[in-house]
Amino acid sequence: MKLQPGKSKLTRGLTATMAGVLSLSALAACTPKESQTDNTERVLRIATLQGYGADDEWFRQQFTELYEFANPNVKIEIIPAVDHNMYRYSAPPEGEEQKDPLEELKKLMQGDNPPDLVMMEFNNLAELVNENLLMPLDPLITADKFDTSKIVPTVLDGIKESAPDGKLYALAPLFSSSALFYNKKMFQDAGVAFPTDGMTWDDMFNLARQLSGGEGENQKYGFSFSTYQGGDSFFEMQMYTQPLQLSYYDQTGDKMAVDSDSWEKVWRTIVELRDEGVLPGPPNYEQMPMKEPGPFDWDNFLSGRTAMAISSYYYINELINANRMAETNDNLDPIEWDVVSIPTHPEAPGIGGQIYLQGMMGINAKAQNDKDAWEFLKFVNGDDWARLKSRSQSTLVANKDYLQPKEGMSYNIEAFYQLKPAPILDEMEMYRKYPNIYMVQSIGQQKFQEVLNGDKDVRQALKEWQTEGDAMLQQMRDDPNFQPNWGEPMPMPMPIDPPMIKGAVEGEVVLEE
Repeated sequence: MKLQPGKSKLTRGLTATMAGVLSLSALAACTPKESQTDNTERVLRIATLQGYGADDEWFRQQFTELYEFANPNVKIEIIPAVDHNMYRYSAPPEGEEQKDPLEELKKLMQGDNPPDLVMMEFNNLAELVNENLLMPLDPLITADKFDTSKIVPTVLDGIKESAPDGKLYALAPLFSSSALFYNKKMFQDAGVAFPTDGMTWDDMFNLARQLSGGEGENQKYGFSFSTYQGGDSFFEMQMYTQPLQLSYYDQTGDKMAVDSDSWEKVWRTIVELRDEGVLPGPPNYEQMPMKEPGPFDWDNFLSGRTAMAISSYYYINELINANRMAETNDNLDPIEWDVVSIPTHPEAPGIGGQIYLQGMMGINAKAQNDKDAWEFLKFVNGDDWARLKSRSQSTLVANKDYLQPKEGMSYNIEAFYQLKPAPILDEMEMYRKYPNIYMVQSIGQQKFQEVLNGDKDVRQALKEWQTEGDAMLQQMRDDPNFQPNWGEPMPMPMPIDPPMIKGAVEGEVVLEE
């Protein structure tokens, strides 16, 4: 049936619903017979780090709906370790500290009615394994001959290597990732070879220098940490520092850790790239000519200002739409592009930033229904589930058999899953203790700008940030809600995760499609 223009929204909705039912019916048809014939009513309890009480619609749509359709005799209960609905209509009691979701999850796992499956963040795995709270999956995988060779290295190796003993305690059916996009024509016009997978950051920076040049409106940059024109190098450099495990604070969160040779090297590198015109800074609107803005002026890459830029898998949709627009608009030129893996550091080979494992789940060592828990894990990490979920516009399935370029294109999709995720520094405890700790980062943002302006040397600025940050942390220990009197409010640090976040469950980034 072909929809004609002018058909009602109801017609289109019914069509989408019918397609969904047909997909689910096909899925049920290929479900193992033993699952269909076992009609025993059972309960499978899945714990999440946090949630909103009975409002679990998004979670079910994302992870459990297909399994529930194929296994109507299994009732799935979703239990958030921290229920944010508690304070939806009233503020928490004065002086009450925010609950630690991981600690609350561990209590659930060892309680009187423990969950069978637990969804966790990538950084939680080692702690849960060390405390013997998770069941090893390797014996189950061997017994059932479950094929893990289809799982991309980004996911499988990342999970194994994050466990202290190198064994497999969890699986993740989805992941989001970023890659280095490059403009083919800009390289061809400059007579420079295209970038390749496996470059180091220094290799890429040297390549970017060959693509930089020009002045004013004609200035071209070799590289940008993001495609967004208004990016701030201070925050965007997290992509560069994350694999190095550099933190602003020491392990206790009581002292700064920025007066170091490692941070000095990072800042000098970024400042030099800015000074050389390789890396763009925020636009200077006062010096920009008055003219009608173009459709891509907000985007460093689509506008042709930057030869290489890092962005997420979702950005491919922007490129597809931009090239479609160029087909009917004579004022726009289509962009020839491809992607390679994000550069890496020699000190952290094979480790990339901005890689997030989604739906990462393991079986509770005290599971009451470990058999259905394992069946569920196999299901959501199997072929049928991956085939249906591979249509997502924002996330990638971990099953590489269903990782294909969009719309029959031929870009290097392997670039999105060659690297392993960098451990994300868990600083949530500090944010729970000190709600205004972002102000310490704002000091660093100011100091970095002073270096860019030529007012301070890098190490001097870092020493000042260390001293002033230590003083502010002490004031926050004395008063966790301390706010400095700076006159004008300081800008809150913005994350460099992909934009348009619609909803998230412990470490999952969900983008509008």
